[in-house]
Amino acid sequence: MKAYYDARAPEYDDWVYGRGLFADRNRPEWHEERSRLERTLTELPPARVLDIACGTGWLTQHLAGEIVGLDASESMLEIARVRVPDGEFVVGDASSLPFADGSFDRLLTGHFYGHLEEADRVRFLEEAHRVAPELVVVDSRLHSEVEAVEWQKRELSDGSCWDVYKRYFTGPQLAGELGGGEILFEGRWFVAVRSPA
Repeated sequence: MKAYYDARAPEYDDWVYGRGLFADRNRPEWHEERSRLERTLTELPPARVLDIACGTGWLTQHLAGEIVGLDASESMLEIARVRVPDGEFVVGDASSLPFADGSFDRLLTGHFYGHLEEADRVRFLEEAHRVAPELVVVDSRLHSEVEAVEWQKRELSDGSCWDVYKRYFTGPQLAGELGGGEILFEGRWFVAVRSPA
């Protein structure tokens, strides 16, 4: 997956903001809903936050407090550092976080959890709860045009194709997987759940 995200880094924000290969994709109310999700994150209380798989920092930039972003892709982090100049960004593995127990108040991850198969999910949740007492997961909302679990063919603008594992969630389903919690946001495209350790 690291190679895919290294290759995708220069165009990742096209998916977020509806440009490039995504300019003509039919996603009704995508931009309005994305803005509401971003406001939801902005309203979280300031904290020492670790953003796992922060990518280009499109969600990271909406967090308040002392921000650390971690991603396996240095190419993604180069963009995040420009977008969030006051943040600290490190290359690392979400299944073995390079931080001591209880280093953060909150761990956030956006559109990462839904790419993890079962064994990786278990390991990620163990690590998340080791380093922070609160976990916020933002991911893709289950809707009528997708299956709950898919292997997707993804093509980049350079013509390369990648097989990507992807899951979609309802708010209650995601909260249940995380061991309970509060649904912060649930729309057509996005879902966000806050779960205590």
